[in-house]
Amino acid sequence: MPSITLPDGSARHFDNPVSVAEVAADIGPGLAKAALAGVVDDREVDTSHVMNADASLAIVTDRDDAALEIIRHSTAHLLAMAVQELFPGTQVTIGPVIEDGFYYDFASEHHFTPDDLERIEARMAELAEADLPVTREVMSREQAVRAFEQLGEHYKVQIVSELPEGEDISVYRQGEWMDLCRGPHVPSTGRLKAFKLTKLAGAYWRGDSNNEMLQRIYGTAWANKKQLKQYLTRIEEAEKRDHRKIAKKLDLFHTQEEAPGMVFWHPNGWTIYQVIEQHMRQAQKREGYREIRTPQIVDMTLWEKSGHAEKFGDDMFLLQAEEREYAIKPMNCPCHVQVFNQGLRSYRDLPLRLAEFGSCHRNEPSGSLHGIMRVRGFTQDDGHIFCTEAQIQPEVSAFIDFLHQVYADFGFSDVIYRLSTRPAKRVGSDEDWDRAEKALADALDAQGLDWEELPGEGAFYGPKIEFSLRDCIGRVWQLGTVQVDFSMPGRLDAQYVAEDGSRKVPVMLHRAILGSFERFIGILIEHYEGAFPVWLAPQQAVVMNITDKQVDYVEKVQESLQNKGFRVVSDLRNEKIGFKIREHTIQRVPYLLVIGDKEVESQTVAVRSRRGEDLGSMDLEAFSRLLTEDVARHGRIAMENQH
Repeated sequence: MPSITLPDGSARHFDNPVSVAEVAADIGPGLAKAALAGVVDDREVDTSHVMNADASLAIVTDRDDAALEIIRHSTAHLLAMAVQELFPGTQVTIGPVIEDGFYYDFASEHHFTPDDLERIEARMAELAEADLPVTREVMSREQAVRAFEQLGEHYKVQIVSELPEGEDISVYRQGEWMDLCRGPHVPSTGRLKAFKLTKLAGAYWRGDSNNEMLQRIYGTAWANKKQLKQYLTRIEEAEKRDHRKIAKKLDLFHTQEEAPGMVFWHPNGWTIYQVIEQHMRQAQKREGYREIRTPQIVDMTLWEKSGHAEKFGDDMFLLQAEEREYAIKPMNCPCHVQVFNQGLRSYRDLPLRLAEFGSCHRNEPSGSLHGIMRVRGFTQDDGHIFCTEAQIQPEVSAFIDFLHQVYADFGFSDVIYRLSTRPAKRVGSDEDWDRAEKALADALDAQGLDWEELPGEGAFYGPKIEFSLRDCIGRVWQLGTVQVDFSMPGRLDAQYVAEDGSRKVPVMLHRAILGSFERFIGILIEHYEGAFPVWLAPQQAVVMNITDKQVDYVEKVQESLQNKGFRVVSDLRNEKIGFKIREHTIQRVPYLLVIGDKEVESQTVAVRSRRGEDLGSMDLEAFSRLLTEDVARHGRIAMENQH
């Protein structure tokens, strides 16, 4: 007689073993119809799962956060079934859930096209309309191998064969179609009501370029059509904001095949880069950081000693000279320890905050490169704090305050906090990890912040807090991080003289706010759609004449504003003023200064904003004050005022 405890604390008693679906029906017909899955004793299961003993149960409906992953996983199966019906002979491989959707990789002699996506999606809709029951079946490894061999599913056979001997294998059936999966899945295909196939791509089997190339179909799925429509609208907006398109229009940067994953910065883009670097340099100086610079090329022995060679060796660019092997540095941490090690440090020197705009290179797969969002050569706003264990929590708290100030300067206030804890493969004792994780959790709590724990997602040397930003169209970008490291300083012989005269190993806090400059600038381009706040805009104002009679005064205005430190250009082309205004508005220049005979006579400028507002005539001092105030506000202006 199992007793089933529900989330509200109430219990229901049954004379016989009972399924999740039967409990839902016992509660009411509405819940029975809405149930997608269940959570039994903290484990997600299908509605067909039977409980033989007392258990806690939460019914999952499409209103629950957990439902989306189940819906998307089930829709991936729906996609695979449709593809195999339309294109016989196609083999399925893997089809995981990803952020906002799913994909499935196929081995097929047919080359999929965008037109095929429409056919496949239409067939998926028909299969959903058929409301086919989705059932789970358990097989032995040997049975599963035979079943997939009979289907000609060689990739599935390979996956199953590599599972531990004696392990039960679960498969899911929809009509006559079946797939290997742990589940859970929705009870029937009719529960899949809102999905869309989005794009095609190539992918190597198991991500290894030595393996065969497969065809990947991406899709998205949501609980209802309203959510799907909102997502597709967001995707359309993201396409419009693509940083690569805007960069070309605003002449910011380019990339080319001769230097894959490297950025060619143009004057406008490099201006933005320099403004950000100088802003961060001054901000870090106020926070007590001392800026350093470390070598680009370092002997491999240092990376072996730090543990990076073993962990990240495949991502390093290597070279040899005079029979020595070197690596172009993929990160700055071991080099910062070398700076700490020069001279004997005392506890009085701690905390020691070192910062570097460190240029790094990583051999990212060519298929993952994406504009300046994912590159091989990048610069980090990297910093390391060497401190005592007692200083961890106050240093992390101070860093969080600093990070908030910087994000606000760039116009971001919606920050998401996640604490990533110890992974299975790690260095250091459990006691060290206990103390490190507690220090980070205490720092978050001391700030009164809501945070989420990500079990097992920490770095191999220590736990970390990840800081993510939500942009103006709702996308989340992981940027900043602070990590506690009890391991690397000891591996690299870092010591300080403690108050009692003994030698101790310092704790090392790895921290970054922006992360990669390149990626952060890409995010800014898309967040502002190229309409940067005045302090970041490559050109803050443009001065334009109506006829040749105003040329001398235009040049005088330009020179005066430039001498005050503003980024101002002139446009003296023999074009109509309306044409000039339209062109510079498209270029997202914040202020357009128009000069005609009237302005020359009154020694003023007619000011327009890039939003098309006529701000009237001003003398140069008044306009300078306006620019100065705008620059001082940085990005702390409501988004609606930026367009």
